[in-house]
Amino acid sequence: MFATLTALRQMPFLKLLSKHSNDEKESFFLFFRAFFVPLPIEMSTNIEKMESIKNFNDLIAHLANSGQRKKVAVVCASDDSTQGAVFMALEANIIDAVFVGCRPQIESTEGAMKYAQHISYVDADGPDDAAAKAVALVREGKADILMKGMINTDNLLKAVLNKETGILPKGRVLTHVTVAQMAQYHKLLIFSDAAVIPYPTQEQRVEQVKYTVSLCHALGITSPKVALIHCSEKVSEKAFPFTVGYKDIIDMAQQGAFGDCVVDGPLDLKTSLDQHSLEKKGIQSPLNGEADVLIFPDIEAGNVFYKTITFLAGADTAGILQGPLAPVVLASRGDSKESKFYSLAAAASIA
Repeated sequence: MFATLTALRQMPFLKLLSKHSNDEKESFFLFFRAFFVPLPIEMSTNIEKMESIKNFNDLIAHLANSGQRKKVAVVCASDDSTQGAVFMALEANIIDAVFVGCRPQIESTEGAMKYAQHISYVDADGPDDAAAKAVALVREGKADILMKGMINTDNLLKAVLNKETGILPKGRVLTHVTVAQMAQYHKLLIFSDAAVIPYPTQEQRVEQVKYTVSLCHALGITSPKVALIHCSEKVSEKAFPFTVGYKDIIDMAQQGAFGDCVVDGPLDLKTSLDQHSLEKKGIQSPLNGEADVLIFPDIEAGNVFYKTITFLAGADTAGILQGPLAPVVLASRGDSKESKFYSLAAAASIA
């Protein structure tokens, strides 16, 4: 995203702004960033031809080969796992890091000294100040990704969602997206929402589809298959009224509202991911048991699925927030450095 803004400044038509003050020019760039650059549909219609990314190793190799380092504002990275993830991403040549707050705990570490040429620091007077300064870096186009360290989620989101100084444009939805890699499935599986929206409205669910399809396109999945999840394949207006809205989302997809993709539902988990289950039930679905994306009906279903695949299936996961001006890596403080590293890679793919 930072590279995009730099390119914008060099476009010939912007010479028209040459008579305006620097502040007026910068206001234009921030306006463009907020209302044009982040739109998922725009991203989905300008995809470079690339091989579909099947696992996290493919993703990291793709990012490294692109030659573009994304700038990450890391808030209060005083813990080993956050630092370790950042140093892994620096080693992989996919990011530059701006550590906001906690400088004394970082700059003397072996990793910080090893990658010093790709690291900078912003001092802060505590977690809230660090969050505000990191969010400001994103808002000003000086960072492409925001990453949570040892700071409470509420403190960071308060800065992200601040109506005056935050980075969630009016009308956009904040939602959590997970990318999972597991031996039991032959490709990456993306799903939403396991952490943020308790009971998505129809409008929020539409945005979840937009965001996940956009992420799939960034991963080289040209026509992602999106399953709208339910406990069965039947619409039930009385017991499960949200299933009625699934038909409207399918119609929107067929009309091109989300870019190139295929959406179907309601489908249960097995019929979304296993062709044999589809055939056994006698169900016809354009997904053919090959879903790339699962949209869960509520946070309970998404969260239980997340914890099941990580605990019982040994899944590796990446988690990001979509909706703000830049993707937000909002891993749990207890997550491993590997999980946080994968989250950085996922964020870098769409930043």
